[in-house]
Amino acid sequence: MEKSVPALPKSLFVFSLFYGGMVTIAGVLGVKQVSLGPLAVEAGIFAFLLLVAMGSAVAELHGKASADGMVRWGFVPLIAAALLIRLVLALPTDPGMYPPAIAAFPIVVGQGARMMFAGLIAYGTSQTLNVLIFSRLAHGEGKLVWLRGMVASVVSQVVDTLIFISISFYGERPILGLMAGQMLTKVVLSILLVPWLITFFVALGRKLDRA
Repeated sequence: MEKSVPALPKSLFVFSLFYGGMVTIAGVLGVKQVSLGPLAVEAGIFAFLLLVAMGSAVAELHGKASADGMVRWGFVPLIAAALLIRLVLALPTDPGMYPPAIAAFPIVVGQGARMMFAGLIAYGTSQTLNVLIFSRLAHGEGKLVWLRGMVASVVSQVVDTLIFISISFYGERPILGLMAGQMLTKVVLSILLVPWLITFFVALGRKLDRA
């Protein structure tokens, strides 16, 4: 007699797929610096805020262990994408390719080994910390999801900035001013966007699981 396999909650399946996509696109978006009034930040923050909100939403709906697992599995598409980029950059370029794109492609997708390593460490640390803080703030009651998500995001994004910029640029350029500007922008965006994002993802997850 075959053993029954526990069904994966629909919300966990959907969020995991979306999470993997956001992990891989975050690095590409990060090539562009965007101006938000007086603030400036690398555009990958928008994908990372989605990751933060999804991680917290999964912790709320399915527990800390499931959210931690999703974060750890996120390394798979992240590393696979980095390896594929290195492979494509190493392959010879078609002479008929659009000339401006030949020069632009390595700039857009190419990162040094130091920055790739920094991205991996910053991702794993900040996303794990986000889930930990969000879960600890619950105190077993599951209230104030938006506030817990916002606090966890603010702290995790500050840590993400500290780690990424320190590993990427220490010894090569002044980093204190760069850190301060990035932190301020990420804190402001976390306060403005994460409460809405996590409220949306938790509501969507509950709707998916009821379907």
